Amino acid sequence: MKIAIFGSGPSGFYAAEELLIQSDRKFQVDMFDRLPTPYGLVRGGVAPDHQKIKSVVKVYEKTAAREGFRFFGNVEFGRDILLEDVKKLYDAVLFAVGAKSDRKMGIPGEHLGGSFAATEFVGWYNGHPDYQDLRFDLSCEKAAVIGIGNVAIDVARILARDPDTYGNTDITDQAVKTLKASKVREIYLIGRRGPVQSAFTNPEIRELAELPGADLIVDPEEIELDELSKADLESGKTDRQAKGNVDVLTEQSKKDPAGRPRRIVLKFLASPVELIGKDGKVSAVRLEKNELFRDDKGTLRPKGTGRFETVEAGLVLRSIGYKGVPIAGIPFDDKKGTIPNMEGRVVDPQSKAVPGLYVVGWAKRGPSGVIGTNKPDSIDTVHKIMEDVKSGRTLSKNDAGGDVADLIKERKIQAVSFADWKKLDELEIARGRTAGKAREKFKTISAMLESIKDIG
Repeated sequence: MKIAIFGSGPSGFYAAEELLIQSDRKFQVDMFDRLPTPYGLVRGGVAPDHQKIKSVVKVYEKTAAREGFRFFGNVEFGRDILLEDVKKLYDAVLFAVGAKSDRKMGIPGEHLGGSFAATEFVGWYNGHPDYQDLRFDLSCEKAAVIGIGNVAIDVARILARDPDTYGNTDITDQAVKTLKASKVREIYLIGRRGPVQSAFTNPEIRELAELPGADLIVDPEEIELDELSKADLESGKTDRQAKGNVDVLTEQSKKDPAGRPRRIVLKFLASPVELIGKDGKVSAVRLEKNELFRDDKGTLRPKGTGRFETVEAGLVLRSIGYKGVPIAGIPFDDKKGTIPNMEGRVVDPQSKAVPGLYVVGWAKRGPSGVIGTNKPDSIDTVHKIMEDVKSGRTLSKNDAGGDVADLIKERKIQAVSFADWKKLDELEIARGRTAGKAREKFKTISAMLESIKDIG
């Protein structure tokens, strides 16, 4: 049985592993990625100072070494390989394409210079080829990060961290130069809801509290809980993470600032309603104070109170959620930003399963969870594939359809094998060693492909 997986992040690799370890049926797994490099957000999204988290790729390397696995980097679905191609070549197709776009605030001034998606900033300092032409002006003294999830914490930490401490990381050289010249001294972290509803994890907020060179400012009034949040916390309706976050914030609110060079200021129950500009560039954020109410489903939601404040900010990074993008020929739910599915089986607009098409990860469930969350999610979808294989609900593959490698060669696509990637990997590590870092990435696709050619 031949399975194509489009996307080489955690969800794709966990799905590949589950397919390849099956003892009652042999699968051939071909994994594709539009970039020459594998690993998705592990490479391009995890913060460069979190190298321990990035070490999860060692697990994926073991999968790539299994018999029956092939990697085709620099091959994009809808551009190089079409739906009609895979229908002829594979028994099933699995989409592990993630959520590469972001949600917008939808407020006046969002278009101003200095207003970016946090995903753009993350991609830029992580060396993702899509974002290397961006330029971030850090000549302002104050910045605002909209959102209170782990990505928001990451970008605030990167802005506040001493750039001379990036030795054992894979942050790009250009990012280090820009951060060393930064004039940013105060960073607001702004959340629409309260401390109990914070989406960051306990380790992330603890790390921020202990960051050398920056004071985490938590005003006791900012973390004073409303009655509804108190009730949820006391009744056990919230999870352990919520209690842990409240405990860390409460402890931090009792500390006096240490007078460090930078400040990170937490603001809860505040929604941006306008970005104010000067000469085409953002200069401030107008906020409306919120209060929480319980909706029909019992979830606490924010609503405006009609009270406003304005905070100065020459850089605004919105971190209010990732969103998937449509794929040519594949059903897409524009509102949710996901591929519509039932337990991983792709469904058409009439909610009928499309034979042979499956989805995993963020493209399946939306942007939620951590890296490990993808494993059970992917395994569940793979089990649905196996159920359908047994009952004959697969693509009507043409056994004489040939091999995808021949098609790629015929179309003159410079595909990158996993062996090619490993050579590039070794070269990046060597470049990093010279620069006194964990790795120095190639930041453009052309540079990656040229380097692979030179290695031979």
